[in-house]
Amino acid sequence: MSQEQQPAAHLEVAALRARTLVGVVQQELERRILDGRIAPGERLNEQVLADELAVSRGPIREACRGLAEVGLVQLIPNRGAFVKALNREDAIDVYDLRAGLLGLSASLLAARLDAQTSVALDRSIDEMDRAARREDGAAFSRANNEFHDCMVSAIGNARLTKLYRGLVKEFQLFRSHAPALKDTLLKSNEEHRAIVAALKAGDATRSWRLTSGHVENGKQRMLASLEGDGAPAAAPRGRRRAEQDPR
Repeated sequence: MSQEQQPAAHLEVAALRARTLVGVVQQELERRILDGRIAPGERLNEQVLADELAVSRGPIREACRGLAEVGLVQLIPNRGAFVKALNREDAIDVYDLRAGLLGLSASLLAARLDAQTSVALDRSIDEMDRAARREDGAAFSRANNEFHDCMVSAIGNARLTKLYRGLVKEFQLFRSHAPALKDTLLKSNEEHRAIVAALKAGDATRSWRLTSGHVENGKQRMLASLEGDGAPAAAPRGRRRAEQDPR
């Protein structure tokens, strides 16, 4: 390599390292947001996060821009980056979009369900059943996410999968304060069993109807839980991280 080429090569390596670092930081911040450690409406304190992750503030700032692009963070001039907080109307919109995407996925999957996907769906249902009976809402939620993601990804449509997964990330920002009850979880899982039965029968119309109805039922349960609770505000609260308890 000539002396002229060496500086350019060093710059390329440095740029690659910077992009990789930003990606790692963004993944960590996304993980904290989606698991509730950084709450909706909370400001992302660049200096605190930089200290915690042992990086400079630059990667934190770039990661926040990336999170804003995928709809998890809101950038407010002269105030900073805040985790996006969905209000009641936002949640309804996301539920309706999710119903459409999952309904479409079910109708397509009915004609191409293979043994591997069938086993994976049954496994998720069993995991949800066990979680519901011990009233473990977090475990139920993980298995539920795996169940629906499996339905979508098994189709093999990369654009549909990307769109759905982006929507799910935004959906996870909305959390009802009311805990999921055992009977509610078991009822939801019975709906999962009916969906899989329709898929195994190759019935595209019934698969679509049951899946769309399942998401609609979830929306109605969410609305019922908010009646005496109130939806989260859409505007960022801007409180420091130390002032909030993780959810």
